[in-house]
Amino acid sequence: MNEPIVRIAARGDGVTASGRYAAFAAPGDSVDADGTIHFGPNHAEPPCRHFGTCGGCQLQHLSDHAYAEYVKDRIVGALRAQRLAEPQMSPPHISPPYTRRRVSMRAEKRGKKMRIGFNESSSHAIVDLGACPIMHPALFTMLEPLRGLLAMLLREKRSADIRMTLVDQGIDLLIAGVEVEGLAAVEALTAFASAHQLARLSLDEGYGSTPRYEPEAVTITLGGVAVPMPEGAFLQATIDGEAALIAAVCAHVAGAGHVADFFSGLGTFALSLDTPVLAVEGARDAVLGLQMASNRGKHAITTAHRDLFRRPLTPEELARFDAVILD
Repeated sequence: MNEPIVRIAARGDGVTASGRYAAFAAPGDSVDADGTIHFGPNHAEPPCRHFGTCGGCQLQHLSDHAYAEYVKDRIVGALRAQRLAEPQMSPPHISPPYTRRRVSMRAEKRGKKMRIGFNESSSHAIVDLGACPIMHPALFTMLEPLRGLLAMLLREKRSADIRMTLVDQGIDLLIAGVEVEGLAAVEALTAFASAHQLARLSLDEGYGSTPRYEPEAVTITLGGVAVPMPEGAFLQATIDGEAALIAAVCAHVAGAGHVADFFSGLGTFALSLDTPVLAVEGARDAVLGLQMASNRGKHAITTAHRDLFRRPLTPEELARFDAVILD
């Protein structure tokens, strides 16, 4: 029996009205009894040649319209589960290709082959990336030099974690799961970082992240202010996505006299407001960086280092705010 796909499930599979799941199906597609999918108007040609094998992306087979509806449905579904009414919602913002500024990948040495990429879906196998239409080109161009560096540092059949973020000074690179021993290896690391003009190179040899190369303090500019950037701190995935969120938040809290920004991080929203803000964050390094940045930028920001999961604000504490930002 041929059944139409009516929605996308949380993990990206298409779902029929009867509850049947079909991988890589889009709303408007139909699926036969033998699993054959007949494409409909919302089915798109995936732009990446690794799609379907690589577990880094799940929804490249959706049109922009279908993807936007999927994003909206996830939010509406979560609200309904809490018996909350659907609010008025702005259209989802979809970032353009080649704009993701932070990635976490895996690397593995097998004989003379050095693989770097994302895991296959539901697997520990690594897809050796030869293309990525999501990642910022500045990050993707680092993969080939990294293959050469890791071929020297990694032992046979050993793996490592790689995290890269674009910051004000360039690329902030962390390599975890390697052991750097001997003068030659240490010098190779420094030479690599210098040759590729890295903003920072950090290693985690099993005892936490340690910077090995940082010619100047690493920062990220938020609200026109350079904020100290701790290794691994959260950033919105794309700059244009961040700008869309900031614009929406500023519009919603316009006219508020006193604002609270919960889970404020480095100050993505707080530094963009021109009203008194209480910025509450559980990560100590982020709180310290935001306070330093707000002092330099003459912002009316008060920071609070507080675990909001364990110590949420009481109704009495909330009563003094005109608006609350909760991301």
